[in-house]
Amino acid sequence: MATTKKDIRALNKEQLREFFVKQGDKAFRGNQVYEWLWSKSAHTFEDMTNLSLETRQMLEDNFVINHIHVDTMQKSNDGTIKNAVRLHDGLIVESVLIPTKTRTTACVSSQVGCSLDCRFCATSRLKRMRNLNPDEIYDQVVAIDKESRLYHNRPLSNIVFMGMGEPLMNYNNVLKAIDKITSPEGLGMSPKRIVVSTSGVPKMIKKMADDAVKFKLAVSLHSARDSVRTSIMPFNETFPLADLREALVYWYEKTKNRITYEYVVWQNINDKKEDVDALIQFCKFAPSKVNLIEYNPIDDGEFQQADNKAIDMYVSMLEQNNITVTVRRSRGKDIDAACGQLANKK
Repeated sequence: MATTKKDIRALNKEQLREFFVKQGDKAFRGNQVYEWLWSKSAHTFEDMTNLSLETRQMLEDNFVINHIHVDTMQKSNDGTIKNAVRLHDGLIVESVLIPTKTRTTACVSSQVGCSLDCRFCATSRLKRMRNLNPDEIYDQVVAIDKESRLYHNRPLSNIVFMGMGEPLMNYNNVLKAIDKITSPEGLGMSPKRIVVSTSGVPKMIKKMADDAVKFKLAVSLHSARDSVRTSIMPFNETFPLADLREALVYWYEKTKNRITYEYVVWQNINDKKEDVDALIQFCKFAPSKVNLIEYNPIDDGEFQQADNKAIDMYVSMLEQNNITVTVRRSRGKDIDAACGQLANKK
């Protein structure tokens, strides 16, 4: 029989306080429950040991906690960990812990599948099944923080919204999750250690600027030529580069935060001098840096990593134009945990 109980994490603190008052209890009980849910990440009402058995049973009768379960965990040779995360309705998303010598980063998902249609990305082939709720995003971070402490002896230091899904197509829930993650009553992480990566939804980038968000912005660019970008990211026809550029200028003027461009160079697609020239011009509209990302094949062979000469050309020409560029080697490839590979193969 389907449950009619409400997920208790859909209530804010004030609503929890009101619930207890209506039950003839004291309002501060709501504060206690809120702390268990968010700061202590309790998975069951039984965990809430400073509440009476009677109170815990009353919560059990009225609510559920729709927490995630790590269904399978895979460990890479390089220390990367990939979680297949089962949601309360049986759907699965993936999240990744990426360790380096100085930090551990959580790569989290925001949708089951994806709203967009990038042809080089495994996730886009799943299509969007639904958006994740704020607590489902939050739980991914909690799980990875535990793994970071267990396997790397340090807490999670950074979060990137670069997993499954387009975060700006689930804007409200992503912002609510980040609010909980950064709140002193949640995980207390600095928003400056969070990067939201978008394929480029201009009106939502402007909305982020208007909302004065404190986290960092990355754009999955891959080409600064409309014809090339549309061929690999068909939604570019709806959100062309001119609109994206205007939104990014707006972002910088409002936030004064520079933009990171994520950029993969593929053989015979965007590996020519005119491709670099176009990227240089695009970078000049607002302060930015470029991450050149190693490509991780998704089995069909249509997209192939460009050779080192092309990468060297990009680096050389960008540096000559005083644009910061880094070449990022992918981690977790042996467990399909690298950029663009998240697709629930299990």
